[in-house]
Amino acid sequence: MHTLLTVLEEEILIARLVDGDKDAFVSLFESYKDKVYNTSLGILRNARDAEDITQEVFVEIFLSIQHFKGKSKLSTWIYRITISKALDHIRRNKRRKRFAFITSLFGEKGELVTDPPDFIHLGVTVENQELSAILFNAISKLPQSQKIAFTLCKTEDLSYEETADVMNISVSAVESLMFRAKQNLRISLADYYKELD
Repeated sequence: MHTLLTVLEEEILIARLVDGDKDAFVSLFESYKDKVYNTSLGILRNARDAEDITQEVFVEIFLSIQHFKGKSKLSTWIYRITISKALDHIRRNKRRKRFAFITSLFGEKGELVTDPPDFIHLGVTVENQELSAILFNAISKLPQSQKIAFTLCKTEDLSYEETADVMNISVSAVESLMFRAKQNLRISLADYYKELD
């Protein structure tokens, strides 16, 4: 299992990447592929799209590493590229799928369909899949900035400081986003928990 790199390892790796060392790129990919994929999956809620974005991110890294200035950590830069690619994908799909979305609101007999298909995150145990689907559905309804902050903090286990660095906002802004995200999730999930009583 690959872990994130130390500062010294990062510096050596970046120098090798800038020199065009293909083995260094393989090492980078092995170290960060899961983080990129999981972040993409948390935002997009679609495994195939997350795989596509993961590929796009590493192509971007390969093409852009010469311009990496080292002003932020390498992991921060990679998270920023991932979020940017995921949000671009959402914008493209919104334009392309607007009509498809409208037609998907209606079933085969023309009746209104109110619930989208459930999303199951890979790695969720079978006994937790129902709860996972309900939670991810609630997360998907959060405003975009809240969804990104929540994904980075809770799915990727980044600190508020690291999340602030990735999102290029203040720590207090992250705290505010997380507070509002948790409030919104409590409201969204309240009906589910009432059913359990």
